Amino acid sequence: MSNVKRLAYCVNNEWKKTESGSYLAVTNSSTGEMMAETPRCTKEEVHEAVEAANRAFSEWSNTPVQKRVGLLFKFKNLIEENLDELAVLVATEHGKNLSESRGDVIKAMEVVEAACSTPYLMQGDSLMNVSTGHDTVLYREPIGVFAGIVPMNFPAMIPFGWMVPFCIATGNTFVMKASSQTPQTAMRMLELLIEAGLPEGVVNLVTCSRDEAELLLKHPDVRGITYVGSTKVGQKIFSTASANGKRVQVLGEAKNHGLVLKDAVLERVAAGIINSSFGCAGQRCMALPVICVEEEVADKMVSLLTEYAQALKIGPAYAEDTDLGPVVSDDHRKKVSGWIEEGIKEGAELVLDGRDVEVQGFPNGYYMGPVIFDKVTPEMRIAQEEIFGPVLSVIRVKDFEEGLAIMNNNPFANGSCIYTQSGYYGREFSKRTDAGMVGVNVGIPVPVSYFPFTGHKQSFFGDLHVMGKDGVAFFTESKCVTSRWFTEEDRKQTRVNTWDGTIHRE
Repeated sequence: MSNVKRLAYCVNNEWKKTESGSYLAVTNSSTGEMMAETPRCTKEEVHEAVEAANRAFSEWSNTPVQKRVGLLFKFKNLIEENLDELAVLVATEHGKNLSESRGDVIKAMEVVEAACSTPYLMQGDSLMNVSTGHDTVLYREPIGVFAGIVPMNFPAMIPFGWMVPFCIATGNTFVMKASSQTPQTAMRMLELLIEAGLPEGVVNLVTCSRDEAELLLKHPDVRGITYVGSTKVGQKIFSTASANGKRVQVLGEAKNHGLVLKDAVLERVAAGIINSSFGCAGQRCMALPVICVEEEVADKMVSLLTEYAQALKIGPAYAEDTDLGPVVSDDHRKKVSGWIEEGIKEGAELVLDGRDVEVQGFPNGYYMGPVIFDKVTPEMRIAQEEIFGPVLSVIRVKDFEEGLAIMNNNPFANGSCIYTQSGYYGREFSKRTDAGMVGVNVGIPVPVSYFPFTGHKQSFFGDLHVMGKDGVAFFTESKCVTSRWFTEEDRKQTRVNTWDGTIHRE
């Protein structure tokens, strides 16, 4: 316990000790040891963060946009300079391997770079002579205080990629409810943003339970909510925040599917599926947990997947040679194990069982090896619901049409992909799949940050997605200004038509 540090929350660029006296454990996923305690902030402390952001809004929104993005340029450079430190921090508190942890930080940096183009993306429209002598200009303006509720699985990319950059570049201020399981990455990145010159109150950070976080959904000074997490919680957040007049974007669960046709290059496809299914130990909403495989090649595909999965090296997340690190917590490992039992009970064939894996020297880490189920049927819960772990289900299908129908019958629609050499089927799939992010021979079709992250159905609630032009639109509102300047002739008018503005003389 002597090595366990107590973390603080941040308001007005000041790191403060909570008055609650209550803390939540942050563990090293690779060892099972508690490495820190993060505060369970009081409702008064959450309110304090909102008040700080509200006070900062007026000056920050009136700061020229080039100065706002200038801050992000400096922030991007500091992220790059501290990339290795941040990657180790992600790996230690979350459990994804070092390469994936670097990717988490790099994806945040990518969105920061994209947000530097905000002066272009915020440009409005104008039209001269919309009516006789009248001109109209449309402006995009910041709205006020936004709050972000952050999940545990991407502690760099989601808060400091999807949320903060476009929010503050467009002139808003922000209150972050960081994940209590993986808070240190967000805290360190906020330190770097402050080092880059962040004005007081523009970004504030708290950690707390759902009870305290609910204040953000109803607070009159919070104008919008962005959330990433479970669909069940997300639906409640969407309904509560919307009922309180706030803009809301909710990114929920996923059950992404892949379709493997018989003409696919099986060895290459199998390697890609292994990465897509077991990368980040399956703890990402763009993982590939279900593949539909044409029957003619199903035996070969399952054999290749098993061979490649067994070759993955399981170890501590921060070791350079680790392929598959631990899951985030012991509770989560137990939850994933429960899903494996569920699959067995449902009658799926357990080809590879990753439970009871042992990592020498790390007996208390939260390790779970790769799991492969074959002969899964579409109605099984393991095929329908999000497991969020290193579990892959194989469904055997007769043809393209059966596979596509199974995929589209799922209630979630974040991502989908097809593996084929056929241009026809690639195009048909892209056109007819329900998913918002589609890959053709790409297992994780996450778009670069110039495009939005476009989940559909039960994977997203709201009108505007994160990143890209949608991100700018979510954090701004439109204002149309119509103006007219009178000539000497106009001054002689005696009557104006109130419908079209034309002048009539007596």
